[in-house]
Amino acid sequence: MTVVRERTTPRPLTRPPRRPRGPVRRATASGAWPYLLVAPAVLGMLYLLVYPLGRAVLISFQDFGLRQLILGDAHFTGFDNYTTLLSDPRFWTVVRRTFLFMAVDVVLIMGLSTLVALMVERLGRAWRTAVLSALVLTWAMPVVAATTVFQWLFHSEFGIVNHTLTGLGFSSFEGYPWLAHGPAAFAILVTLVVWQSVPFAAITLYSALTTVPAELYEAARIDGASWPRIFRSVTLPIVRPIFMLVLSLEVIWTFKAFVQIWVMTRGGPGDATTILPVYAVQTALSGQRYDLGSAASMITVLLMSGVLVAYFRQMFRQEGEL
Repeated sequence: MTVVRERTTPRPLTRPPRRPRGPVRRATASGAWPYLLVAPAVLGMLYLLVYPLGRAVLISFQDFGLRQLILGDAHFTGFDNYTTLLSDPRFWTVVRRTFLFMAVDVVLIMGLSTLVALMVERLGRAWRTAVLSALVLTWAMPVVAATTVFQWLFHSEFGIVNHTLTGLGFSSFEGYPWLAHGPAAFAILVTLVVWQSVPFAAITLYSALTTVPAELYEAARIDGASWPRIFRSVTLPIVRPIFMLVLSLEVIWTFKAFVQIWVMTRGGPGDATTILPVYAVQTALSGQRYDLGSAASMITVLLMSGVLVAYFRQMFRQEGEL
């Protein structure tokens, strides 16, 4: 008996069908279209932000005065400008005053903003709308306009503050020159910056408070927890990321406050209200030492970057714990 074996022939290899090129080209074009749309904004940002920053860094390493500004024959001096700044006692006095100004502002801003946010959360709908509207209007006021209003409020002859205090029996405040005394001018600027910054922080914190479930508050009250304990154990852990974000933003904004101080006192009287941004402009404009002014600006940027690094480390640590 013979067994007939069938010969199996290998099947020819078949290539997968080719995809039509038309849709691929349309998909590629449609994929590039969003980048083309955002390209003008990116180019504008590079020109308005990155280029001035790079130019300032370059000038900080050069001998760049009025002559170099006109003729353009600046030459590199290495770290001489930074050495000159760091060896100047006035510079370190300004640095300490900057941190003092920032600390006082941030503590007052965060404390008042938290209280305002908690108050708004407990108000009725009509009062909540009125308070939020007032906060938005205060926040929307231009910085120069608000600074001018404060200048008139504390004017020595026509200011309403002196008029009110004199009417209440404090005759020593008649014609009192607030902006001519260092501590008084410092306190006025702190009040101005706090008044302008509280609305943003309060609205942001109120938005974070609305995300806390009401069931947690109810359970804490049933357990007999007091209001401070509820805030510390229930509210604060939930709103902590937003709280830290607002805190970091306020640190940066108060650290680089310039317009209010420059319009109201220009850093005076003396150096009583001079902080790092004002010091940089004074150095660049009064003595035409644009190199030292740029170096002071770069030190300010480095100090603010340190704050950002600390914030991001804290944020990443919280994400790791979660």
